[in-house]
Amino acid sequence: MNVVTPKRFTIDEYHRLIELEFLKESDRIELIRGELIQMVAKGTPHTFCTTRLCRQLDRLLGDRAVVRCQEPIILPSDSEPEPDVAIARGNETDYLPHHPYPEDIFLVIEISDSTLNYDQTTKLEIYAEAGISDYWIVNLNVCQLERYSQPYQNAQGEFNYLSKQISLPHQSVAIPGFEDVLLDLSRIFPTVVGG
Repeated sequence: MNVVTPKRFTIDEYHRLIELEFLKESDRIELIRGELIQMVAKGTPHTFCTTRLCRQLDRLLGDRAVVRCQEPIILPSDSEPEPDVAIARGNETDYLPHHPYPEDIFLVIEISDSTLNYDQTTKLEIYAEAGISDYWIVNLNVCQLERYSQPYQNAQGEFNYLSKQISLPHQSVAIPGFEDVLLDLSRIFPTVVGG
C-alpha cells in the first residue's frame, strides 16, 4: 500500500519557485513547515488596523528599528511566514541580501479575526520554536491585545510561550526591546464612529 505524502519545500526551493515565477506575489502564499499555505484575504478592519499599527510603530521607533509590514521573515523550520508586522534590528539595507532571521527580530505581530485560531496555534508554535522572544496577537474579535513572551519547549516537545498577558484598547504597552516607548492601543483598534 502506498502512502501519499505532501511535497515539502525548503526555503531555497520556495525562493526558486518565486524566481521561476511559478509563484507570484498575487498568489498570497506563505511557507509554513515546508508547506505552501494560502493566506486568507484581509477584511476592512484588518487592513485598517495594520495600516494604523505600522504608522504608529514607524512614528514611535523612527530609525531605532525596522518596521516591516506584511513582509517575510525566515525561520529555521522551513518556514517563511509573512506576519502583519515584524520589528527588526538595524535598517532596511540590512535586509537587502535576506529577510530577517529570528535573532534579528524584537517582535512579531499578527492581526487576527478570521485567522485567530491559526495565529494562536500554528503561528504561535513556529514563532516560539524559532525563539522569537515576543509575539503579539491583535485580537479584533474581542478588541484586545494578546502579548506572548518567554518561548519554551515542554516535555512532549511542543513549543509555546510561558507568559500571556492581555491588554485592552484603553491601555498603553511598552514595545519589547524599547521599554521607554509606549504604544497607545486606542490608536490601533478600530472604533465604532458615533457609538
